[in-house]
Parts: sequence; structure tokens; C-alpha cells
Amino acid sequence: MIAVATTMAVGASVAPSVSAQPSESGAAAVATPTPAEIARAQELTDYINAHATPGSPRAVNGLRRDVATRPLGPIVDTVGVGPVQRGFWSAFVYSQFHPNVAPPGANDWNCKPKAGQRPVVLAHGTWENAYNNWAAFAPVLKKAGYCVFAPNYGRTDLLNGGGLGVVLPGTNGEVAIEYSAAQFGDYVDRVLKATGAKKVDVIGHSQGGLMVRQWMKFGGGADYDHPERSKIGKLITYGATHKGTTLLGIGALGRGINNLGPAFNVLGVTELLVGRSGIQQTVDSPFIKNLNRSKLVFPGVDYTIVGSRYDEVTTPFDLTFIRRPGVNNIVLQDGCEQDTSDHLSMSYSPRAMSIALRALDPERFARLACGPSPWFFSF
Repeated sequence: MIAVATTMAVGASVAPSVSAQPSESGAAAVATPTPAEIARAQELTDYINAHATPGSPRAVNGLRRDVATRPLGPIVDTVGVGPVQRGFWSAFVYSQFHPNVAPPGANDWNCKPKAGQRPVVLAHGTWENAYNNWAAFAPVLKKAGYCVFAPNYGRTDLLNGGGLGVVLPGTNGEVAIEYSAAQFGDYVDRVLKATGAKKVDVIGHSQGGLMVRQWMKFGGGADYDHPERSKIGKLITYGATHKGTTLLGIGALGRGINNLGPAFNVLGVTELLVGRSGIQQTVDSPFIKNLNRSKLVFPGVDYTIVGSRYDEVTTPFDLTFIRRPGVNNIVLQDGCEQDTSDHLSMSYSPRAMSIALRALDPERFARLACGPSPWFFSF
């Protein structure tokens, strides 16, 4: 009841200009809120959630139509640690039988950052998990001396916009990205408290990078006017859907059909298969438009954005880049053509890992690695 009342209050507080006009039948027609009104409602919603106490009901923007119906609880801790993996698919198979394990080197809540370092939080992608996304990456960061944390976020059910992926153990990141970002923000607060750090550095794959930007912009993760208050120091992303994806044209076609009107809601049907977050990441979606409307980058945050020419999920691959001054956009193959990493194998690429290390500490890790990394056949 509290959440419903909050939703009504948020919707009502920003839409005084939306009035119901009588129809020819005498009934009041429902007016459609403008994009500006929806955006203002979202800003108020995110402000309320950013200042809410942990565990309290979360506000929902009542003017939006592309968020899930039920917020999520806190992120559940991983249990145990899996082995180091050399490729995504072997890690994927392992995670089907051990869906809640941490990648090696991650989630030591007694870890204290060394001088000059911040905790590193890893954000997995859609339908992935902390282990199969980071089973090679996390131990490299740990060996370099970092405190590493890898949560499983965005796990839900079919009725809450999860899609059919929920039938597989270890699939996460299915729910509306707004709710995953709220979960992630609470997790970062926990990391900061446990480590005593003032900021974290974040590495995100695919949706993970996009979701972190949602947290930064609307969830209190970054402060545009007071950078010293931001909770993030560096953002490093791989194949992130920052500008959405055409998904080899399939997503763009679906979005184009959807834009014809409510009677052509093919993406609503597709959502039953891929989940809410997958639909939100299609190019030109309301979510993508809202996130990229302003404040694409925040002062005081160091951005490293990595894309692969062989990415078959975030397409065209350069939609991952954020074209703003100070953002370091990197094509994975520049200077290392033998690395043919696709979307999933990027987080198992030695070059990708060395890019992250250099971004975290350019003095200690100035040299980039280069070696073969297979397209798709990542075992």
C-alpha cells in the first residue's frame, strides 16, 4: 500500500498539465503524458529512491509504461567460489550447476583496499551472472591487489518481466533496468561501508555498463554539481548497450514496428521471451532515450569504453561508444587484430583485461597484452 501511494504521489506531482477531455461518448479520455512530464516524474522517483532507507518500499514512476510491476529486494550474497575458467561457455555450463558461486578472487568482505586503490565492482550482462561473466577477469584483478566484488543482480520471475530465461539457473539481469540499478546502488553502499572506501570503480559488461549509468544518473551514484560526492571514480565497460542495439537489425525492426502504435506491440510479445531489460536495450527505446537525454558523462568520473568489431549482440558495435570529451573509447582490435572476441568472449580476452588494468592504474599497467581470443567459441 505504501508503494502504491508513493507511485500515485509521484505521478500526480509532475503531471498537472495533463487533463482529461470528454470524448464524444461523454466519458473522459485518458491523456497521454508528454516525454518531458515522464522525465520529470522519473527524476522525482529516482530522488525518492536515492534517499530512501534500505529495505523500504521503492517509488515507481506512475507515468511510465516500460518498468516492471514489482521492485526487487536486496542482492543475495554469492555462496562459495568457482574455479578459474578460460572461456565463457565452460563457465556458463559450470554456472548452470552452481548458479550462486562467486568468481575466484571476488566477494571477500574482509578485504581492505590498498593505498591509492578503490574497490572494484563487476556488473554482469543480461542473462549472465557474476561467475560466468567474470571467472577469468576477477582473479586477474585480485592478483593485481584489488578488492573485487561481483554481485548477481536483476533476477526475477516470468510474471515480473523476466522472460523465459528465468527457467535457467544462474540467469540474471532480466528485470527492468531501473530496478536492477536500485539493487546495484544498495550493493555499492554495502561495499563502501565494508571496505571503508569513499568511492568504487566499476567494470560493466553489456547491460552492466548501461545499468551502472542508470544508477549514476538517477540513483545517486554520481553527482554532477558536486563530483566529490559521487560514489564512483572510474567506469570501464565492454560491449555495453549505451546507445542501444539493433541486434543485427532484429531489434531495430521490432522498435520500428512498435512505434507505429499500440496495435503493433511486437516487442511486448518478445518481452515474454527475452525479458524486460532486453526490450529496454533496443535502439531508440524510451529507456535509452531517457538515459541519454542529458548528462551522458559526469565530472570527476573517468570513462573507458571498449567495443569489439566482432560484437554480434551490441550492433553496430560503435553504438557502445560515448562520444564526449574526456571519454576514452577503445576498439579492442586496434593494435591487436588477432583478438576476434565477440560479445561474450570479451570478458575472457587478455587484451580486454589489460585495458582494464591500465585504466585502473596506468603507471603500474602501462603495457597492453595482445593474443588470440576466439569469436564465439570461447571455452
